Amino acid sequence: MVEYTFNLDLVFHSLADPTRRNILERLSKQSMSVGQLAHDYDLTFAAVSKHVKVMERARLVIKQRRGKEQIVSAAPSTVKDASEYLRRYEAMWSERFDALDEYLKSN
Repeated sequence: MVEYTFNLDLVFHSLADPTRRNILERLSKQSMSVGQLAHDYDLTFAAVSKHVKVMERARLVIKQRRGKEQIVSAAPSTVKDASEYLRRYEAMWSERFDALDEYLKSN
């Protein structure tokens, strides 16, 4: 459980940044080199590379070397794990709100 929570901490930390969320969205459509990713941002190559490293540490992306380029791909299984974690809380709160609604209707 500790490793699972630790990884979720990294995932949510990574997703807290709008640039990283945008990178993940772009990578969900196609794999790209770090250079291709950097082209669309007003950031240096090094800054985009650091964003990718944070995402890689969180296991949101996978980097592979192809010749001189680093190709980055989305890792959807990690997003699925985080989504399942959040779904449990969604279910719990839905039950609580439904119970509150029933209580308010009966009084």
